[in-house]
Amino acid sequence: MVVIQNIINDSNVDEDNLSKVCQEFLNENALEESELLIRLVSPVEIQVLNKEYRNKNQVTNVLSFQSDIPDEVEESILGDVVICVDVVREEALFGNKKFGDHLTHMAVHGILHLIGHDHEDITSANKMESIEIDFLGKLGISNPYL
Repeated sequence: MVVIQNIINDSNVDEDNLSKVCQEFLNENALEESELLIRLVSPVEIQVLNKEYRNKNQVTNVLSFQSDIPDEVEESILGDVVICVDVVREEALFGNKKFGDHLTHMAVHGILHLIGHDHEDITSANKMESIEIDFLGKLGISNPYL
């Protein structure tokens, strides 16, 4: 189950589509029973989170927080993906991308971090990008890395 928290009440976000696409991605990765929270936030909130959890006092586009629920709790909670809509909007404009497409990309990118992917080295980055490109292509979204 995917829950969207649009705490900034941005009416440009198609919450139903974002939820649907994220659920499709979970389904493709055998995580259909997992719970996922997508939280859409302001630059101030993401900067606070980035400083507190990553020791980086700056805004960023997306942060991922894996669930830390003990194994004995029989809930399948994947975690939270926190997205700064303003940063995503700016990146989309700068990169000549559609806002909705870039928002979808950031959500998928965040989910990949929750399931253990990273881009700390070239091999890991290439694998992560390949998964993103493949899934986004199925949605008709062109390669975001071009």
